[in-house]
Amino acid sequence: MINALLAAIPSPSSGSIHIGPLRLNAYGLMIALGAIVAVRIAGRRAESRGVATMDDFSSIGTWGVVAGVIGGRAYHVATSVDSFRGRWVEALYVWHGGLGIWGGITLGVVVGMWRARALGRDPLWIVSCAAPAIPVAQAIGRWGNWFNQELFGRPTSLPWALEVSAAKAKAAGYAAGTTFHPTFLYESLGCLAIAWLLVRIEKRTEPARGRLFLVYVAMYTAMRFFIEGLRIDPARHAGGLRLNQWVSIVVFLAAVTSLISSRRRSAPADEASTVNDHE
Repeated sequence: MINALLAAIPSPSSGSIHIGPLRLNAYGLMIALGAIVAVRIAGRRAESRGVATMDDFSSIGTWGVVAGVIGGRAYHVATSVDSFRGRWVEALYVWHGGLGIWGGITLGVVVGMWRARALGRDPLWIVSCAAPAIPVAQAIGRWGNWFNQELFGRPTSLPWALEVSAAKAKAAGYAAGTTFHPTFLYESLGCLAIAWLLVRIEKRTEPARGRLFLVYVAMYTAMRFFIEGLRIDPARHAGGLRLNQWVSIVVFLAAVTSLISSRRRSAPADEASTVNDHE
């Protein structure tokens, strides 16, 4: 019985969830659920720290989430342009899957920070409060890929391998019945681990404004580099690496450089504070 349960992870037969007469697109539902949970978590963190009220963060989150979906879709379309030639209207079909995290996080954070400033709130403290909440949203949203049977990894016979439909396996170039690495699950669990680590780091070190977000970026890009290497969906390649692996490297280095730079800038201030405390 146990061996049968561990034989493979089954995929849903449909990308929709039916609630009575309602038919809900599972991918969109997971994205929406992740956004709602993240805004709630970040809002509570901001309110408890006196950074912003829950109402403020609801407004910031709404602007950021909408911008994130637009940015994520724009990045996906821009990096998969050949898939949309002759059928550009499908670029609007977000529910079919296809949100690039790089475009989503970039535009979402920029617009969210703009909204925070418009409300008279400190944008850097806002992103620090949001840092652990963002990977939670990603962890939930990745289950949309499971419902769509997409973005899985290379073939494997591991006990937690993912089963997909015969059509999906053949479309990927493999025989029906082939099982694959469940990269959606790896990233979902990895994002939850990152969220937990960020909270632990915050409690132990009390990082300055904005730094916790940079730590999140460094952690996520390091994880994403390796998970991306498992994926077999079509992607642009250069130097033996997928495009998103190169993006992960660049963004990781930028985050680490920014962390080191901010640390060095704050060091003189910390030393001055210590001297004053002893005078």
